Amino acid sequence: MTGDRNKEAGETAATSSLSPSASTVARLLQSRANDPAERLRALREAVPGRIVFTTSFGIEDQAITHFILANRIAIEVVTLDTGRLFPSTYALWGETEERYGVRIRSFHPNEAALAAFVADAGVNGFYFSKEARLGCCHVRKVEPLGRALEGAAAWVTGLRADQSGGRASVDLAAWDAERGLIKLAPLFDWSREQVADFCAAESVPVNALHAQGYLSIGCAPCTRALKPGEAERAGRWWWESDEARECGLHVGADGKLTRRKAA
Repeated sequence: MTGDRNKEAGETAATSSLSPSASTVARLLQSRANDPAERLRALREAVPGRIVFTTSFGIEDQAITHFILANRIAIEVVTLDTGRLFPSTYALWGETEERYGVRIRSFHPNEAALAAFVADAGVNGFYFSKEARLGCCHVRKVEPLGRALEGAAAWVTGLRADQSGGRASVDLAAWDAERGLIKLAPLFDWSREQVADFCAAESVPVNALHAQGYLSIGCAPCTRALKPGEAERAGRWWWESDEARECGLHVGADGKLTRRKAA
């Protein structure tokens, strides 16, 4: 496929080995308009080196993918293929590549680690203990994320402050101390309605499951449609009683959401 713009992201000139401080990036971003594309451009201009956006093909991630690829911003778009995604997610992955003329690089679980986990916990052992569920998320998502972000100076995510109570204090820019990089959430202050309206207006492809009540979509065994009145992320790991349910991608060693503001 010609014109793979993802390759541009890895070719961005970077002569300095020092990333700008999180506070500097935050000041740069705050000086720009509220348009997510401008936020992404400002990040690209401020941060030398590799910038990675990890998409799970949810509606927020599809909007961000559009902002990056339609505007030719040199940010690499990658995904974590857990091996247990919905068929509709794989279909959307292909549709997205066709729409924007790119190949989205995928990172997969380590084969030996996954085999060892399944041998110990069982193929669906995550239903029976939170420890097993977090172990599954670690093998299928957290460890591959580490490889995806290796050498990156900044990480773009689809976090929004109103997705859940645990994410309410998500900021536009933050410093991820454990990974040593800038973390940007360009849609942090958007509502789900704003994201959906944008995708509809721009004909951005979205997962067919969204229209069936699946507002937050992860692995197929761990996601169900919402019941009337439930919060946006209530369908994720629904069998657990803990309200602050996360997979581990956005939490620190203490199990809490990492959200150190870049200020």
